[in-house]
Amino acid sequence: MSDRGMNYRDLLEGLLELASAAELEVRVQSQAAAAQENALIQSAACRVGSRIWVVLSPSDPPDHQADVLGEALVRFRSEFLEDHFMAPVLREFLERVDPLRR
Repeated sequence: MSDRGMNYRDLLEGLLELASAAELEVRVQSQAAAAQENALIQSAACRVGSRIWVVLSPSDPPDHQADVLGEALVRFRSEFLEDHFMAPVLREFLERVDPLRR
């Protein structure tokens, strides 16, 4: 559970909506893809040209997926976040995962 009683699945859903609005390309790896040899073993984000890709591994718990997605939003779309209204619980979570605030 997160600080305000929102569970991580709900938090992740809110972050996915925010990521879509911020034009991050989020891909949730399927269980079948995760089972293949050389598959992604952990959720990650990266820049590919001018695009930002976030790949979420189904083997990661929702809290880790939320951390990866939140960190990608803060790192790559901070200007968007400053100008965009969001629920206070999302804003607080993003402030908590901001590597510059740690």
